[in-house]
Amino acid sequence: MAKRLKGMGQAKYQTDGDPRTSGPGFGLAIHPDALDVPLRRRAPQTYFVNSMSDLFHARVPVPFIAEVWGVMARTPQHTYQILTKRAHRMSSILLGPHVCAEPLPNVHLGTSIELDKYACRADDIRETPASVRFLSLEPLLGPLPSLDLSGINWAIIGGESGAGARPMDLGWVRDLIDQCREAGTAIFVKQLGSVWAQEHHATFACRRPGSHGGKWDCWPEDLRIRELPAAAEVITA
Repeated sequence: MAKRLKGMGQAKYQTDGDPRTSGPGFGLAIHPDALDVPLRRRAPQTYFVNSMSDLFHARVPVPFIAEVWGVMARTPQHTYQILTKRAHRMSSILLGPHVCAEPLPNVHLGTSIELDKYACRADDIRETPASVRFLSLEPLLGPLPSLDLSGINWAIIGGESGAGARPMDLGWVRDLIDQCREAGTAIFVKQLGSVWAQEHHATFACRRPGSHGGKWDCWPEDLRIRELPAAAEVITA
């Protein structure tokens, strides 16, 4: 995607990353000019912050993160979702002296966990002051028996899509649904993955173009769950 955007001349994708981990157009770049965008919009919007990168990458300066938090504090009409693989750095920064001392009710913080060896990231999220804490369990590449969902408001579950996608066992999804029910965590099954869609749906109606996890109507009925987290009181660590 980043390589294609670079080829199209998109200004934000002209920095190349390490070819071993990212590649053309996917190098880390800071864009302070983008911070003005939410300030100009009065109607409520939902922003997936840094959807193509990670706000808590080790090379993103803490003062810039503080600026992002300042904009979110000044625009309470908007909802911001921030997803990171670096939950420990996020927790350390947000518990430190440089960013807004109180959690913002319009900011939802999450981390991604695709394998059980990364289940410890949920511990870092649990320690982070937030209004809504969520987990992106996508692409789900194995069962998560060690996952502790206490203090987690929302779990987003999904299989892998695209060329070379790895399969997701629906038993893993059902186990997570049971874990979420027990913990009181809202469940959002986003997709079942390209492999499942290809293996289980021979008809065009169920494998419509652009359908990464098969058509919703063709899913097993017990997996058709798309809940949103309740508007929670601000949760402090």
